[in-house]
Amino acid sequence: MLTRRDFLATACAAGAGVRPGDSADTPRPLSGPICLFSKHLPELNWADLARATKDLGFDGIDLTVRKGGHVLPEQAPVNLPKAVTAIHDGGLTVPMITTDLQEDNEVARAVVSTAGKLEIPFMKPGYYHYRFVDVRRELETAGAQFRGLAAIARQHGVQVGFHNHAGYIGAPIWDIARILDAVDPQSAGYYFDVCHAVTEGGVGGWKIALNLVSTRIKMIAVKDFYWEKTNSGWKPRMCPLGQGMVSWPEFFQALCRAGFAGPVSLHLEYDLPGSTAPARRESTLAAASRDLGFLRKSLEACRA
Repeated sequence: MLTRRDFLATACAAGAGVRPGDSADTPRPLSGPICLFSKHLPELNWADLARATKDLGFDGIDLTVRKGGHVLPEQAPVNLPKAVTAIHDGGLTVPMITTDLQEDNEVARAVVSTAGKLEIPFMKPGYYHYRFVDVRRELETAGAQFRGLAAIARQHGVQVGFHNHAGYIGAPIWDIARILDAVDPQSAGYYFDVCHAVTEGGVGGWKIALNLVSTRIKMIAVKDFYWEKTNSGWKPRMCPLGQGMVSWPEFFQALCRAGFAGPVSLHLEYDLPGSTAPARRESTLAAASRDLGFLRKSLEACRA
């Protein structure tokens, strides 16, 4: 297992699109840690979260540090080190944290500085919303806020990955790309979500978006969906990996060509059975195990 320091060095190189010893056009197998998004096991304490995730075969945890998360942002200076220690003691890493931070403020500085001290390489910020009153101005405001957050992250050795989530600023990538183009690639890039990219551009749009930002992808989110007709119109329905519209072989091959080596965060956003907390937890663990198996097979096929 890589040490945290070795992983950080490799991840920083990956942020520039290359790794030590490789040429820029050398296809490279995906080697980053596969993490479970801790959002899906909210009732587990840090030690139990690590134990359950380790037993499933994951490499690490994408830890929520936000309102309602496994670590509350206001308590990060005290509780984030405790959480990371518990997870490390359970045999896993914390390559990334998911936050709801949007701009430079006191809470953001406390979270980011603590993450930096713990050598957590990557962080997902919160979401920026269009109000659809003046989208140009709304985009500029969001860009200014993001740049302020990225500046804090740079001071503490943490890289920020902008999440392209359908319906929010940055969903089509084109809008936020010109803003991130002006930000140091060693401090900020993309948390690429192929599911939401396909939602926004199902034929060629997601491929264009991926090609546009491939060398600046810091982390990736893994989930799947298909379009479903409802009484209120067509809507995306989340589903297990491989049962939806995402072209996984094409996606992973593109990442290999780009030299991506960052964390892979598995999300379980689809409906799971269970009328009680224990029953729902068992369903969640079973779903995570199933999707992890699909993910690893897909990655092996990419490496072949």
